[in-house]
Amino acid sequence: MSSLETLLDSRQVWRAQANTAGDRGEAIASGHAELDALLPGGGWPPAAVSELLSNGAGNGELALLWPVLSRMTRQGRPIVLISPPGAPYPAAWRQAGVALGQCHWLEVQGREALWAAEQCLRAGCCGAVMAWLPQADSRLMRRLQVAAASGNTLAFVHRPLVKVAEASPAPLRLRLHRYAELEVLKCRGGLVSSRRIAFGGGT
Repeated sequence: MSSLETLLDSRQVWRAQANTAGDRGEAIASGHAELDALLPGGGWPPAAVSELLSNGAGNGELALLWPVLSRMTRQGRPIVLISPPGAPYPAAWRQAGVALGQCHWLEVQGREALWAAEQCLRAGCCGAVMAWLPQADSRLMRRLQVAAASGNTLAFVHRPLVKVAEASPAPLRLRLHRYAELEVLKCRGGLVSSRRIAFGGGT
């Protein structure tokens, strides 16, 4: 990576961009009003990776994503979970409004998990792919970003907080805190806010 790219990713300078969702379509509403108000276009960046960083899996990533996953599955669009930290609890997903018949769970690890995520994104047949990939480095994240753009697929990748120091090609990076709060670390096309946002309930 060039020194300029490193500097831009470090957030020491601000790069002006059009306040649009990108060339692949409109932003996708997250279902959390305060977050949507902050994100360019009013939601998740389409055909792109949104990176979720926290001190451990199970820090609210499901509560954050259930509104959009629920909406997609009720529209008949399949979603894929890759290497979740525990077996999905059907009752909780059903209560969140997710159509379970559109959910697919892949229990794979290591390189197989990375391969599965890339293939699901590139295929273009999924509404969204959510993957827990603690081993993914910046190079592999770039491959996933390319795959998401190629397949026009919404992607969410969970990585441990120690990866925050690494440059990332993901247009959106969020840090998940305890008590259903998040912080925007990187937001392509918009200004980063240092304040925490509560996401305990969808809208």
